[in-house]
Amino acid sequence: MEFSYWEHQTWFSNIDFTVIGSGIVGLSCALQLREKHPKASILIVEKGILPQGASSKNAGFACFGSVSELLDDLSNNSEEEVVKLVKQRLDGLHSLRKLIGDKNMDFNPWGGFELFSNNQKSSQEECLESIPRLNKLLQPDFNDSVFETKKNPFRFGNILPKVIFNKYEGQLNTGKMMEQLLRLAYKNNIKVVNSISVTGFENIGEKVLVKTDKIDFKTSQLFIATNGFSLDLGIDKVKPARAQVLITKPIPELKIKGTFHIEQGYYYFRNIDDRILLGGGRNLDFEGEETTQFGQTELIQTKLEEILNIIILPNTPYEIDHRWSGIMGVGNQKNPLISSFDNRIHYGVRLGGMGVAIGNQIGKQLANLIS
Repeated sequence: MEFSYWEHQTWFSNIDFTVIGSGIVGLSCALQLREKHPKASILIVEKGILPQGASSKNAGFACFGSVSELLDDLSNNSEEEVVKLVKQRLDGLHSLRKLIGDKNMDFNPWGGFELFSNNQKSSQEECLESIPRLNKLLQPDFNDSVFETKKNPFRFGNILPKVIFNKYEGQLNTGKMMEQLLRLAYKNNIKVVNSISVTGFENIGEKVLVKTDKIDFKTSQLFIATNGFSLDLGIDKVKPARAQVLITKPIPELKIKGTFHIEQGYYYFRNIDDRILLGGGRNLDFEGEETTQFGQTELIQTKLEEILNIIILPNTPYEIDHRWSGIMGVGNQKNPLISSFDNRIHYGVRLGGMGVAIGNQIGKQLANLIS
């Protein structure tokens, strides 16, 4: 591809800071850099037409972990570490809401529900017995009890009568959230170039040479915010994790309202525009879903439709309107990776499926790696 003199001079010359990835982390990093360096030249390069990965493809859950998820975390981490993770997610949501504004991303604090199918009685009992312990652990950060039990509120099928309710969970419009972040970037004179893939980079002393499939250019500092695609850029502690999603056509008189989790959060659904959005199923094929390829599989899509038929809408006719997938970044630990290769190349990745909750904060911390 050929670039003109004007294109070279305007977009790819005299760059102070380059961010790879225009998702939540990348845009938040660029905005923080602008706040700290008002006169700097800032460029974001994005390989997709829109923000690739999960930022514009997630389910729009403003959450920080269901009871079963937190119990799983506690089985692998200390209480102090789990509380720190929850606080990080909580602070991140507050930061995101402050930056964008609730109305600008249709944030609705309708609460979250954890459901247990009829064959999960032992799991439910363990979770119910653990509520006092978790509420005590989280009390200092919420100044309140977070979890409580309720009766099955929406007549879901094949669900045990008691569900766990969390009034601090909410939902938002992912598209509007990302649109607003991009508007803030443009407003702050941050350049965003789409459909350009970074193939490599090298610290050459005073600059970093960035190699792409379209053009090579130099930058003073490089920030990597590619999350699920980080392995392609040499960050080997992050694995891709595909999440498959479907959404129904509008359903007349749909009464379901809130965010819902099943099986330790491996399945999740919500209402949006009189529709049901449902995703998950990665646990059916962890190895197969460890991919950076977008798409759906018959195995997982069949399971999602089964959940729609048996649990969510057992007596309600519906039609599937659309299916898609997003690519998350996960690892052996749930805490994100925020570090540097050297004095000019930095990264903030491995958001562990909690990008909406922590992405803004991780972006800020990534930008703050330099003085």
